[in-house]
Amino acid sequence: MSPIAHSLRPFASRLLAQKLPLPSVCRAAAAPASFPRGSIRCFSQSPLAQLKKYTESHEWIELADDGKTAKIGITKYAAHSLGDVVFVELPEVGLEVSAGEPVGAVESVKSASDVLSPVSGTVTQGNAVLDDKAKFINQSPEDEAWIAEIEVADVKELDALLDEKAYKETIDEE
Repeated sequence: MSPIAHSLRPFASRLLAQKLPLPSVCRAAAAPASFPRGSIRCFSQSPLAQLKKYTESHEWIELADDGKTAKIGITKYAAHSLGDVVFVELPEVGLEVSAGEPVGAVESVKSASDVLSPVSGTVTQGNAVLDDKAKFINQSPEDEAWIAEIEVADVKELDALLDEKAYKETIDEE
């Protein structure tokens, strides 16, 4: 969507939500239940925006709006399976990884596990919050407790990963 259309959308939604006088011909055709003033909202996004995929080894990757960078973390299922996380090894900035290679590690009171990169790319940053608060992974594993941000080498690699529905089916089988 063009920037102009994007900026006009909220104005158009408010305008359409206004109760304007209608000619008698239109009033007869109007639906009996109308939207209350200001209740029309638009939820469109680009297909790449907020694209989240999963691996069978319980990592997730979410592509940013720019279509080039993505955040990587572990799933809720993995965080629950690990138990109380006590340490997170973050990757170094500039590290080049291939799909399936370790991009970090998570250590809990039960065990330790490598975090594998779902796609190839270069690490642009690690989540510094996890240096001080490793337990944060247990509270927000698929949101704010991401482990690494990478610049994705080939966005097409995401096509080979699982969507949310397919991932949930794999964990139901376990």
